[in-house]
Amino acid sequence: MTILVINPNSNQAVTDGMADALQVLKISGGPKIECLTLAEGPFGVESQADIEAVTLPLCKLVTERDDADAYVIACYSDPGLQVCREATPKPVFGIQECGVLTALAQGDRFGVIALANASIKRHLRYLRQMGVMDRLARERAANLSVHDSATGTETFAQLCEVGIELRDLDGAETIILGCAGMAAHRIPLAEFLGIPVIDPVQAATSMAMGAVMLKG
Repeated sequence: MTILVINPNSNQAVTDGMADALQVLKISGGPKIECLTLAEGPFGVESQADIEAVTLPLCKLVTERDDADAYVIACYSDPGLQVCREATPKPVFGIQECGVLTALAQGDRFGVIALANASIKRHLRYLRQMGVMDRLARERAANLSVHDSATGTETFAQLCEVGIELRDLDGAETIILGCAGMAAHRIPLAEFLGIPVIDPVQAATSMAMGAVMLKG
């Protein structure tokens, strides 16, 4: 069994960070977890134009890699999710959708740390489509690029600052990291805030594991 976790941007540092965060899910007898970088993608998926640009390359990759048993689209905007689901009979998971569902299972109200203010409008549109706006405490931006989220020296301090605001001002009981590049900060941020922090790549990959291991 193989789960293919696809980073839709071309930043290998983000893929490496995801792979490190997913080591904990590699269990004896469990599925192989393969992390892959979409070479055709932009250095960071940070706009609607970037989302549209990676949709067809993602679909092409999913159809070409039909040896996988499940797929994870590892970008918080869930680019190409529905197109990829139409292209394969196998399960395809988006990390925003899975991150939200995981957060809802661990607290009544969730907050989201977005990369930038420009991302929030897109994310809120998606949350309205999911019908979970009444469970959203708030989404706040850390004002980072995708690359900074994975490699920046000040990233953790910025995440702590936004996390405190979500917890103390907005009443968030769980917090979702709104970018795959933030994966390395989940454990220390959860320890600092004292509430659950969700890495959506881990959340989606966990669901993919359940889907393939419990299949018939």
